[in-house]
Amino acid sequence: MKSTVILTIPGLRPSDVDRMPRLKQLMSHGSQLSLTTSFPAVTWPAQANLLTGKLPNEHGVVANGFYWRESQEVEMWTAWNEKIQAPQIWDILHEMDAPQTSMAWFPMLSKGSGADWICMPAPIHNPDGSESLWCYTKPVEFYGELLESLEHFPLKHFWGPLANIKSTAWIAQSAGMAHAKFQPKCSYIYLPHLDYAAQKLGPDSDLALQAVIELDEVIGNLADSINASSEETIAWIALSEYVITEVDHVTYPNRLLRDAGLLRIKQLEDGEHLDFQQSDAWALVDHQFSHVFVKDGDPQLAEKVSDLFRGREGFEQVLVGPERAQLSMDHERSGDVILISPVNSWQAYYWWLDDTNAPGFAPTVDIHRKPGYDPVELHFDMQTMSTPLDATLIKGSHGAPVRDVTQRGTILCSDPDLLGDDGLRDVDLLGKLIGG
Repeated sequence: MKSTVILTIPGLRPSDVDRMPRLKQLMSHGSQLSLTTSFPAVTWPAQANLLTGKLPNEHGVVANGFYWRESQEVEMWTAWNEKIQAPQIWDILHEMDAPQTSMAWFPMLSKGSGADWICMPAPIHNPDGSESLWCYTKPVEFYGELLESLEHFPLKHFWGPLANIKSTAWIAQSAGMAHAKFQPKCSYIYLPHLDYAAQKLGPDSDLALQAVIELDEVIGNLADSINASSEETIAWIALSEYVITEVDHVTYPNRLLRDAGLLRIKQLEDGEHLDFQQSDAWALVDHQFSHVFVKDGDPQLAEKVSDLFRGREGFEQVLVGPERAQLSMDHERSGDVILISPVNSWQAYYWWLDDTNAPGFAPTVDIHRKPGYDPVELHFDMQTMSTPLDATLIKGSHGAPVRDVTQRGTILCSDPDLLGDDGLRDVDLLGKLIGG
């Protein structure tokens, strides 16, 4: 395998490359191809597809979180690497005749992976409810070295209303330091910056277009750093994890299930909470799709749920039971019913019917307690000093099956021979790398 650096960039569109002179210069002697992200086109599954060369029905990563039926608990954004049920690129590199080393810099399910060197945010949760900044690194002591040069990873700029280029710049700078020190054969570096303004204000908003320019500078500096310190010539790859498209519509699956008498809530001191135990059906929403889990996996109940959503505005496709195999989502971790939005719509997790009854975590940035993804956390209401409860604020989304050119991403490579001449799917990349 050639020495390779892979940059995965959520939200990168083919048209964005024209605004990125540093990236174009880096890839000037190589190739640019179309890239199709498999369903669901969201972070965790997309990264698992790239790392394993397999689809969700094989690697088991069916969303950005999991619902564990036996314990009736939702796990959002905290899972470790063992949740990926397939060998990943670092495992395969170790098994080659001449074992190769690898570096995992911020892919979401990398904690505990087989990569030789790892960095991921891992804030320490204190008894008083506060958090202390920290990162999980392999080796453990390497975060101490990063602190001496870069200070703590700026977690508040990684997600939420303060999300900006500072988090991506820190990732890139630390990756450059790690590459110089360890000289990995393969590096996977996640650069999230384009994810923010494109969802918050729309992919063609002024701030989203400015984010492209900001990211280009970071990529250029990273390339200068790694190329200068590398003992071998680097094959650079930059690719879209998915493309963010404009949305003007939002649906609320849990409210519809509640209206139908299928979802139950429990009243706690801080508002209405979803009652997993008593609900006949509830939806774990994730951008432009959701998993609906029905009580005891009852197929008749699943059909009832699917009938509730079929033909309803904002739900382009409803897959129940065996139909989930059409999109390689026939896995035990998947919901009994999968709801898919059209490209101009997305799904919000809200189940309360009156904002005064919203649970205490709703107007906060709380990615772990919310049983679903909440992009409204990118906004901030200055009057209430909290996250607003208005899902119509979101102007960009992703996740739906790629059926239109506007949803198709791009992959660039500095080596013209590595990827071939034809467009790729995300699951194709691993074979190209190992074969190369």
